[in-house]
Amino acid sequence: MAAACLLFRRSLRAGQQLGGRAAWPVAPQANMSFSSLSRGRRLALSTIGVVAAGGAGLMFALHNSVKATDMELHAPGYPWSHGGFLSSLDHASVRRGYQVYKQVCAACHSMDYLAFRNLVGVSHTEAEAKALAEEFEILDGPDESGEMFTRPGKLSDRFPKPYPNPEAARASNNGALPPDLSYIANARHGGEDYIFSLLTGYCDPPAGVSLREGLYFNPYFVGQAIAMAPPIYNEVLEYDDGTPATMSQVAKDVCTFLRWASEPEHDDRKRMGLKIVLMSSFLISVLYYMKRHRWTVLKSRKIVYKPPK
Repeated sequence: MAAACLLFRRSLRAGQQLGGRAAWPVAPQANMSFSSLSRGRRLALSTIGVVAAGGAGLMFALHNSVKATDMELHAPGYPWSHGGFLSSLDHASVRRGYQVYKQVCAACHSMDYLAFRNLVGVSHTEAEAKALAEEFEILDGPDESGEMFTRPGKLSDRFPKPYPNPEAARASNNGALPPDLSYIANARHGGEDYIFSLLTGYCDPPAGVSLREGLYFNPYFVGQAIAMAPPIYNEVLEYDDGTPATMSQVAKDVCTFLRWASEPEHDDRKRMGLKIVLMSSFLISVLYYMKRHRWTVLKSRKIVYKPPK
């Protein structure tokens, strides 16, 4: 300990003799930069960087465009009419999509988070929504005597469930539980692209692939074996507005309806975004003018304080 203190004192004295700065050994630094390389090496490194970046970009693009796990296909992107930044939902398609859900999908799938009142002003008028609700008998109660009773549906009622409980749903579908469709467009990767591909992607299994009874081959479904039979086909129903009910049209309409069900604020959100962009553009222009032509003059002034004489 005494030897260390003595060594430290000597170093301080040496620093004072050198003008108050201690002379510590400095590690040599390598003067290596890209500009110091020869022309050939710079060209080679630039070529390697460009090739590596281009190869990584190509691999990423191919991975996203042809994404498959074994035999599971990635749903392609479709040009939906509501896909643009300022595009709204096709409300006529939403109305037809509800008809598809009511006549085809509602036999197995529930929509627990939608009520008949949600249709008012979107796809149906208030009178039409009331008429739709009154078509169903809703279990209510208890009454004054403690008994449950049924009544016609009201606007405040949610869409009726096809099964009373999950166990009954599994028993009726070979052990598979049909998912609730209220937020299915947000719950599945790919959204309506995946749903459209799933509904229209049923086909025969390839050679060497066998499915057990009650399963159907669909390359877009995880595992390719799905318990849901092909739900739609050409002329599976007759639209009220006379639109031809082809398979692609039916799938498109129900996907649009499910997108609205998952995101009822879709149109309002885009409308509010447009207002914010317009207001922000105006405010930015005003602030730029004030900064450039008003505040700059004040900022460049030189204020000199003159003490009183």
